[in-house]
Amino acid sequence: MPAKRFSFPKSRRLTQRSEFERVKQNGGSQRGALLVFSALPVGNGEEFRAGFITSRRLGSAVVRNRVRRRLREIVRKHQHEIRDQVWIVTIARAHAARATYRALEDEWLRLARRASILAP
Repeated sequence: MPAKRFSFPKSRRLTQRSEFERVKQNGGSQRGALLVFSALPVGNGEEFRAGFITSRRLGSAVVRNRVRRRLREIVRKHQHEIRDQVWIVTIARAHAARATYRALEDEWLRLARRASILAP
């Protein structure tokens, strides 16, 4: 059995503003204390794609980038559990800047389960 790959290339990320808008307008969202999680099923046969939003409300660029890196790592770590053909947008709320990695991961997994994007 071949080893699972755990890279998270840029091709698996949402990068265009129109993609974020599409998920925001057509997808369902789940709200938590640290994150807002939106998911949109797409039927084009591709693997999942994820995008992250960290606004200036979080703090300086250093803080925003730290939160973004943590969120990317969470998705990279759990990518084999995520269903294909779904676009995911994770928005960090203000309290996410002070949260630990473990707290962010627990919240992300809870919201992902609620949105039914994790494979059984």
